[in-house]
Amino acid sequence: MTKEPEEPRGPTEPGPPEHEVPLPPDLVAGEDRRHRTHRPWSARRVPAALVASVILVAAVAALIDVVAVRAGRPAAAWRRHLADEMATRPLDDVWVLTGAAVAAVLGIWLIVLALTPGLRHWLPLRSPAPGLRASLDRDGAADLLRDAAMRVPGVSTARVRVRRHRVKARADVRFRDPQQVKDDLTAVLDEERDRLVLARPPRIVVRVRQRTH
Repeated sequence: MTKEPEEPRGPTEPGPPEHEVPLPPDLVAGEDRRHRTHRPWSARRVPAALVASVILVAAVAALIDVVAVRAGRPAAAWRRHLADEMATRPLDDVWVLTGAAVAAVLGIWLIVLALTPGLRHWLPLRSPAPGLRASLDRDGAADLLRDAAMRVPGVSTARVRVRRHRVKARADVRFRDPQQVKDDLTAVLDEERDRLVLARPPRIVVRVRQRTH
């Protein structure tokens, strides 16, 4: 048996190193239209623990008092006082209105917690597949953008703040024309932001200041 000679192939260019492998186009720029990524939801452990603790204490106190009454003992003084106040105090009383206002505020607060995801310090990343989610901390994103800003010639110091819809970058310029530095800095930050593959890329706002001393 003889092996057929393979057809000669054209020269192939060496691929980029592993740490410089480019990301897929749908993750580098533009919207991922196939899979929509949402911000992760907070577990709300502290509010849930507070509400559960209050309900547990009130339920245990009421249950102990009911059991004591069923056993032939008189009702607790706090329950008799509470029942008397609720039966005799008018609705336009200051304490009744204050208690109603506090209960309404707490109820609205719990509803807002239930309907909002929370975790505003985390930025969701675009996902190439359903069920796969990742997030980036705002401080981490700010550090990456600040490191990229410091690589721009002419920039001596840089401060970057990352928000949900906007990135504010302030830089001090020691040499070069400030407008050229601003243009280069905007281009570098735009490129670095695209590398973060954020689900909702924020807008870049750059401000430079000339420092002569």
